[in-house]
Amino acid sequence: MSQDTAYYAAASSTLDHIESIVDGWLQEDLIDIDTYRSGGLLQLTFPNRSQIIVNLQPPLQELWMAAKGGGFHFKWAPDGQWLDTRDGTSFIAKLSHHASEQAGRTLVF
Repeated sequence: MSQDTAYYAAASSTLDHIESIVDGWLQEDLIDIDTYRSGGLLQLTFPNRSQIIVNLQPPLQELWMAAKGGGFHFKWAPDGQWLDTRDGTSFIAKLSHHASEQAGRTLVF
């Protein structure tokens, strides 16, 4: 598998995972987060109208996240997770943290 193919597979799987979790929350009536996906961009809109945007950056083979609390870049690590290029925090941990802040309740992806 080429490096590009592996990047797209990992990135697409991550976006699919986020959408699946959010859909589950909606079905359980936990929280109503609107999702919009277009190609490599996934937009989450919270009940308070704040947003988190996750976007693929193929030239850099990164995943970017923009949240109310800032912008973050993540690289795919050999251990199978996206890690923040600045502090090494996992993407899922950072997404959960910022989603929880924006939702006003604990959300774990």
